[in-house]
Amino acid sequence: MTTTDGTIANSATKNPKKANLLDHHSIKYLLDESVSEIVASRGYSEDVRLSNVRLLIGAILIIYTKEKNAILFTYPPAGSAYKSTGLMISSKLPRFSDMYTLTIASADPKSISANPTVEFTKSVTKWFTKDGVLVEGLFWKDVEGLVNQYAKEHKKSLINIQVNNATLL
Repeated sequence: MTTTDGTIANSATKNPKKANLLDHHSIKYLLDESVSEIVASRGYSEDVRLSNVRLLIGAILIIYTKEKNAILFTYPPAGSAYKSTGLMISSKLPRFSDMYTLTIASADPKSISANPTVEFTKSVTKWFTKDGVLVEGLFWKDVEGLVNQYAKEHKKSLINIQVNNATLL
């Protein structure tokens, strides 16, 4: 199979992503990193301003009130600056639990272009083999489905706005 840059992709030579199944931090870190890759592949580029400010100032209040469980802030996809906002993606994996919650919300919830928040909660046992190898295809499918659901909710809300505006006239 040939990739977009002309190189040959061979899944046998690709290093599998592996986590220590006894360490929930290891599992969450691997899943969060994979989410960042998936979202980037969908055309969203990371907004590192908040991360840089947090590192520079070290303001715990900003982290708690603005970011909470956020793992990634993005800019809107290229070409859609006025049609949508960037994303705020957050995740939770409580200690002593196998239930991973992924939430996608607008990075600017007060914007008129903000979409309704979407989320799913699933067991991490679905995405890992007994050896701790991430089954990337299954995880990508679930995360891309959530990103698509977020985009679909946006289209639905735009249609509702258009219908409401038409009835007002």
